[in-house]
Amino acid sequence: MKIRFLGAARKVTGSCFHLLTDSTQVLVDCGMNQGRNSDTLNREPFRFHPEQIDTLLLTHAHLDHSGLIPRLAAGGFPGKILSTSATAELSEIILLDSAHIQEKDAEWHTKKAQRAGKDQVFEPLYTTEDVRACLPQFDKNGYDSLHQLPGGMRFRFVDAGHIMGSASLELWFHDGGRDKKIVFSGDIGKNGNPIIRDPQHISEAHYVVVESTYGNRFHKDLDASIEELEKAVKETFRRGGNVLLPSFAVGRTQDVLYILDKLVREGRLKDLDVYVDSPLADKATKIYMSHPEFFDAETLNTFTFRSSAGMKIHFTTTIEESQKINRIKSGAIIIAGSGMCEGGRIRHHFKHNIWRQECSIIFTGFQVPGTLGRYIVDGAKRAYILGEEMAIRAKVYTIGGFSAHADQGELLEWLGTFTTNPRVFIVHGEEPVALEFEKTVREKLGLTTYVPHLGEELEI
Repeated sequence: MKIRFLGAARKVTGSCFHLLTDSTQVLVDCGMNQGRNSDTLNREPFRFHPEQIDTLLLTHAHLDHSGLIPRLAAGGFPGKILSTSATAELSEIILLDSAHIQEKDAEWHTKKAQRAGKDQVFEPLYTTEDVRACLPQFDKNGYDSLHQLPGGMRFRFVDAGHIMGSASLELWFHDGGRDKKIVFSGDIGKNGNPIIRDPQHISEAHYVVVESTYGNRFHKDLDASIEELEKAVKETFRRGGNVLLPSFAVGRTQDVLYILDKLVREGRLKDLDVYVDSPLADKATKIYMSHPEFFDAETLNTFTFRSSAGMKIHFTTTIEESQKINRIKSGAIIIAGSGMCEGGRIRHHFKHNIWRQECSIIFTGFQVPGTLGRYIVDGAKRAYILGEEMAIRAKVYTIGGFSAHADQGELLEWLGTFTTNPRVFIVHGEEPVALEFEKTVREKLGLTTYVPHLGEELEI
């Protein structure tokens, strides 16, 4: 079998792996690029013929893993999109939201060109119609069940513990009259993630394709991170400001709500007004609530995603509701997308708060180079937001312990459970991080490792 590394190779985003045998072609993920030059990269022709792909196996719903599926289907992909049930449901709302944003952006750029006397028309990467057209191709599968693929391969999803429905993938294929097995980690969650269960370990494989997003660092202890969040909120409110929390609508928002609820239940924070200003987060939270079978035991016993004594949760869906939040000058926790500040409603809230030194911005997730979020985290003093240059006077907090990704120690723990000395391909990391993690894996675990280049094809 041949494997082609068509995304997330020596970078974090754009997950896409192309598997070829004499009898079948399979994709694992078909994700968007994010960060610098992402629009150009996402519009490049696929490095394969979509109509020749038999099956797409999707590890989870985040855009950097799922975001180009509508383009794939519109390009002629005829097969099934195999995922867990929660991934299928979350992918639907994420992709529809992505298409809506692209349609609005294309419309805005076209009008801007027309006002400048140009005839240029901008096209969205894909449309809501493209998304709706591909939804019937999704096929829902459970964890731990073995399934047959066209062409003789077999696969199984196991819980990756990253977001609801996220999966690592076990894939068996024939080679020289015997079965071989390749495992794709997907995005591995850290142990103790709120709401969902810890990652499931796998013991046997000939080859492993593993992520390395945090392969060169260790997260803060979760309890210490919760204490840091508590302190940031209290200090901000004492200064008379608002807390701005850029957050991914799927996964991180639900985790933050859980943690704030925990702080209220323990009496460490009280009388919170939390505004979740994201129609997508509202829909995602409802999907989370509908799948308690994915919850861990503590969440089943304590959490409901609803307002409670000491914390009012306001989900806003309309533009008018969003605009009303900007009249609030202090005492609000405003959770809005996008998580890397590249779009969404967080920029509008920045416009009303980022220049106010009494306010705070709290980042709880990885910021890809080239994004506004990374620019702010790296210490920028000014930024252009919605076409206006603004001073960045709000206090900036980066709390790494809330990441949904495993850190270096947890990645080594996950790899260390393999008893068959697999060959390891390291992906999903910025190039220096992936190379450092490769060295660590060789030294700590004694495994044969390789960091593939983008577009590289290998025989396995």
